[in-house]
Amino acid sequence: MNPFLHSSTEIDADHPAVAALAARIAAGQESPVDIAAACFAWVRDEISHTADLGHGPVPCRASDVLTAGTGFCFAKSHLLAALLRANGIPAALCYQRLSIDDAGPPFTLHGMVSVLLPGTGWYRCDPRGNRLGGNKPGITTRFTPPVEHLAYTPALPGEADLPDLHAAPLPQVIAALNRNATVADLLKDLPDV
Repeated sequence: MNPFLHSSTEIDADHPAVAALAARIAAGQESPVDIAAACFAWVRDEISHTADLGHGPVPCRASDVLTAGTGFCFAKSHLLAALLRANGIPAALCYQRLSIDDAGPPFTLHGMVSVLLPGTGWYRCDPRGNRLGGNKPGITTRFTPPVEHLAYTPALPGEADLPDLHAAPLPQVIAALNRNATVADLLKDLPDV
């Protein structure tokens, strides 16, 4: 079986609430691309980015993100991957390495999703968000395959688009989300490679 379709601890596509939402989002969609676009838009627009809000829980598991209604980029990506997998669409986690202050070191990972689309192949999408009411101004992410519209473009020395596709979140991402209960704590302990 394709590892990018599996449910797991963090990508719990088989959780009843995640599976039910995935089915609701897919209802009436005509193709896997349409379903993927609808899942992307739902997570981008309905789940706030916790750091932008400056408060709230720090969930890791997809079902916990759904319950909380908020999550960091990693957690939002876990939920998007779970919704895609629940709809039978292969989804991987992928990452960028970015400067925390846009000036150089220190660096952090930024979590995204790569989805396997018919006619396109693996397509990276960024559910980080660009909606008012808690998301960062000036960031625009869209689902327009084959053209990517990501939140960030690595440009500084040390920044990079990391090429690997992961069936499960990186261990340092899981560890950082699970050991930090507050936004302030996680912002001091962001994961890196």
